[in-house]
Amino acid sequence: MADEKDQITLEKTQKFLSCHLGKKEIAVISLAHIIEVLQVSLTEICSVPQMANCVLGIYNWRGEMLWLVDLGNMLGYAPLSQATNLQSKMMLIVVQHEEKYLGLIVRDLIDIDGLDISKMQSPSNEFFSSEIANLLQGYFVHDSEEIILNLDVPAITKSPMWSIHN
Repeated sequence: MADEKDQITLEKTQKFLSCHLGKKEIAVISLAHIIEVLQVSLTEICSVPQMANCVLGIYNWRGEMLWLVDLGNMLGYAPLSQATNLQSKMMLIVVQHEEKYLGLIVRDLIDIDGLDISKMQSPSNEFFSSEIANLLQGYFVHDSEEIILNLDVPAITKSPMWSIHN
């Protein structure tokens, strides 16, 4: 009987990579969408004019042009460029949905966590702006009452800001 209960719990648990968005805010990304994680400095990014503020530019990834986004800025937090110097190393999370790749830049990573998806709550417009809610699968409330945002990689890769580039 206990083995059956453990199996059900394992089926509800998914692995996520957690990262900081602001000073204390946390977001998670399903490992199923992550292709690679590496360090990059802002000087390695080629800026592109007339793009949304959160778009840092393009990066040479495996010989391909990869668009990079300041994930925190995309979700309404202060831009990374305000808090760091150009030589600082940032973490680049390369995500994929269907045949589209995108680089999400964050200040630092926390860990790989197993989260019970049955405890995920829907992102209501009561707590989040509609722009942010549309980029979330939901959120978790940590034991310490912290909110952990579960990012929706397909929604991020299909964002209207990319429609002219995809």
